[in-house]
Amino acid sequence: MSDARAADEKADEKSADRLTTLSDGIFAIAMTLLVLDLHVEPGLDKDAFTDAVRQALPDLGAYALSFTILAGFWRDHRLIVRLVPRFEGVALRFALMWLGAIALVPFPTALLSEYAARPLAVAVYAGMVAVTNLLELAMFLAGRRQTEHATEASRSEVGRAVTADLASTAALFAATVPVAYLVSPPAAMWCWLALIPVKLTHRKRATARRHGRAS
Repeated sequence: MSDARAADEKADEKSADRLTTLSDGIFAIAMTLLVLDLHVEPGLDKDAFTDAVRQALPDLGAYALSFTILAGFWRDHRLIVRLVPRFEGVALRFALMWLGAIALVPFPTALLSEYAARPLAVAVYAGMVAVTNLLELAMFLAGRRQTEHATEASRSEVGRAVTADLASTAALFAATVPVAYLVSPPAAMWCWLALIPVKLTHRKRATARRHGRAS
């Protein structure tokens, strides 16, 4: 029995390693592609150079936003893999769809940097982030239902904190889609800043629950 359990644990580690390796590669490519839109033409005089730098500011802003979002997805994924060390069946399909969405991030980022004043560009970006969060949430919940692989922590306060974090982030970005059309694109983008206190709140609650449990 102990040999079978050891074999299962080793298989779980290999499954987690393979998924982590694949995801790290996709994240590295997606983050690198974000930089391709950042450039200033050489040989410009002083005035043209100043104008070119000003025109590059939206690209820098879109890059910083998307890099931060991708970094958050990467951090959440590392935690999810620790909570659910093996993904099979439906959970694996959601994981692959989620990685496909991650690889697509540079496209809405380019739209946002070039057409931030247009509601459709902001709506596409917000929708992309919302869908990606929902796919990651579905991946986690489907993997957690595979009780033979999910850890106890995935069903405890830590797992509930991950669920609340992903669900609230998806809801926030989805809610800004109508804001972009009914109010203005800048108003929708300012609403994205609400994500900072939301994530900090979930993180503090999860930390407090872990400390309370330890005591």
